[in-house]
Amino acid sequence: MADSQETFISHLVELRTRLIRAFAAILIVFVCLFPWAKELYALMAQPLLSALPKGGQMIATDVVGVFIVPMKVTLLVAFLITLPYVLYQVWAFVAPGLYSHEKKLMLPLIAASVGLFFAGMAFAYLLVFPTVFQFMSAVAPEGVAWMTDIDKYLSFVLTTFIAFGVTFEVPVVVIVLVKVGVVSIAKLKEARPYVIVGAFVIGAIFTPPDVISQIMLAVPLWLLYELGIVLARFVEKPEGKTDYVPPGEAEMERELDKSEADSKKVG
Repeated sequence: MADSQETFISHLVELRTRLIRAFAAILIVFVCLFPWAKELYALMAQPLLSALPKGGQMIATDVVGVFIVPMKVTLLVAFLITLPYVLYQVWAFVAPGLYSHEKKLMLPLIAASVGLFFAGMAFAYLLVFPTVFQFMSAVAPEGVAWMTDIDKYLSFVLTTFIAFGVTFEVPVVVIVLVKVGVVSIAKLKEARPYVIVGAFVIGAIFTPPDVISQIMLAVPLWLLYELGIVLARFVEKPEGKTDYVPPGEAEMERELDKSEADSKKVG
């Protein structure tokens, strides 16, 4: 009982240490980027500023918005820059409790997830934003000054970044589901019509109420689903085979992993 309580406390101490390191890294990068807060916001707002009519500009309806919003953008950039380090801290905390085959699977998945999330954000910034904003500018009625509050624009950008970042994670989700045996590739193919319909429903929910942005989210989601099916062929387990490890072998594997970790620390 005392040993289990001591182990629990040691895990809490390690978790606190990992969290402190992650937050400290974000804070350090944030402080370093602070002098360029206005430039970072201008960079994020560039797609909209380029699409505004001649003489158009963004506005701030909140008294402190001109200060708070650039700070939020800077904090977001700091988090994205330190995301690999933050995920490393998460990995370092959970890795001792994983089997060797789980570690071999997790590392590539984490790296792929980060890369795909950034790819989704880049797709939204470089392709979706200019297209949507140019469309909005073109359909604005005569005599209407099309402008937006900087805080509302930030909320729109964050929502879109998250929507496209999560959408680009579809191949990873499909591969994991097939790898652990939750679904088979045959079932995924059967579900294709429902996925296509669901993709357009998701596009309608998480994008502005225009057809262009909905299609630009739904079509990549569908194509990434198809990509996940193709890649899942390489990890699909033969019928009847599972990742179950008997208790005795599981304990031996954990002890071997622990001894290897201890030898690396000594070295």
